[in-house]
Amino acid sequence: MPRRAHPALSEAEVESLIRLARGNALAQQILAEHKARLAPATAALQTARSSPDRLPGSMTILMLSDVYFPRINGVSTSIASFRAALERLGHTVILACPDYPVGQMDEPGVLRIPSRGVPSDPEDRMMRYRGLLALTPEFAEQPFDLIHVHTPFVAHYAGIALGRRLEVPVVATYHTLFEEYLHHYVRWLPRRWLRLAARRFSVHQCHQLSVLIAPSQAMQTALTGYGVTTPMAVIPTGLALETFTHPQEAEDFRHRHGLPSEARLLLFVGRAAHEKNIGFLIEMLPLVLAEHPTTRLIITGEGPAQAELADQAQQSGVGGAVIFLGYLDRDGPLQAAYRAADVFVFASRTETQGLVLLEAMALGTPVVSTAVMGTRNVLEEGEGCLIAEEDLNDFAARVNRLLNDDGLRQTLSASGKAYAAGWHEDAKAAELAELYRCLMAGGNAS
Repeated sequence: MPRRAHPALSEAEVESLIRLARGNALAQQILAEHKARLAPATAALQTARSSPDRLPGSMTILMLSDVYFPRINGVSTSIASFRAALERLGHTVILACPDYPVGQMDEPGVLRIPSRGVPSDPEDRMMRYRGLLALTPEFAEQPFDLIHVHTPFVAHYAGIALGRRLEVPVVATYHTLFEEYLHHYVRWLPRRWLRLAARRFSVHQCHQLSVLIAPSQAMQTALTGYGVTTPMAVIPTGLALETFTHPQEAEDFRHRHGLPSEARLLLFVGRAAHEKNIGFLIEMLPLVLAEHPTTRLIITGEGPAQAELADQAQQSGVGGAVIFLGYLDRDGPLQAAYRAADVFVFASRTETQGLVLLEAMALGTPVVSTAVMGTRNVLEEGEGCLIAEEDLNDFAARVNRLLNDDGLRQTLSASGKAYAAGWHEDAKAAELAELYRCLMAGGNAS
């Protein structure tokens, strides 16, 4: 039987078929690359599932965050603290967070989600929403008892979506008072507008949650003032006393950083960001130098305001007395900085807690600080610290008082160590675990 002839394809039809074939090939390539990027996260989940059976009463928690180490800030520190302490209590904690192109280390139970850069913010990464939700089948096999969200961006919206899909409660910790941050980064809009937008944004997100965790009473009060009606609990981040304060090899901090042996050292630890109010400390410094000319203000940490702060120091005539050291490793170098300092100084207006204050006290470094927002809950006059007003003369007078009185410094050093011991992370993790259990049982978590 003669073969039936097929009509020849037109040039337009041939071109369409070529484009379709290329499109299919590209789609397959993108899918394969996407699976490859998620492979480490999938493998980490499989490892968690293959671990020994859980202890009676233990829980499995999925934590989500838009930030984690190697990005150093209070949120990363809080997450690491609670994860370690909860696991010591017998619970399983899986953390999904962005992957970072430089500096990240593999950790058991940490899922690195494919991410992209954030415009104008080289420190941060943005998780890919679809990449996180693509793990839903693997998450469903775990299974999780609840989801704990730590940041209000991709992590929040993915957490709400996963909570519906996995049919588990979603809680969140409100780490950051955003109304005090935005005006530093969106300077072309009136501050009043930004405050209103931040509050509405926060209220909307908080009302999507089963329970809200505030790291301080001051933060809970602020959220209630916004109009948030979600049940709330106040659970501060604890301090890893044994790991943070364990003896280190002797290090001559002054020699390492070229500091005079006779210099009096004031230390600030935290991001070099506008909301940290470091500019106030620089403005206050001449009043200390007038009595103690060898004083140096040491600023550890990096951030978007560092260049501006360095310019301020130069213009104020104290450029040689302000030293920017960048980030210091928390396994030795940071402890050496705390121990070498004569006084730890702090004046941030936006802290939800102020863990660095407790770290300084735990290492015996007396503190001079304002008591605003979350730091009000951490500081008690005479318990390792002197509380100052945000007034240049008052703050400098308290710093000078400490530098002039060795006996007072020793007294505050001893009382600070005892006070910090009451903030052990295991106790705070036990409070968090109890809140989880109450929520799962359908009780009042507030």
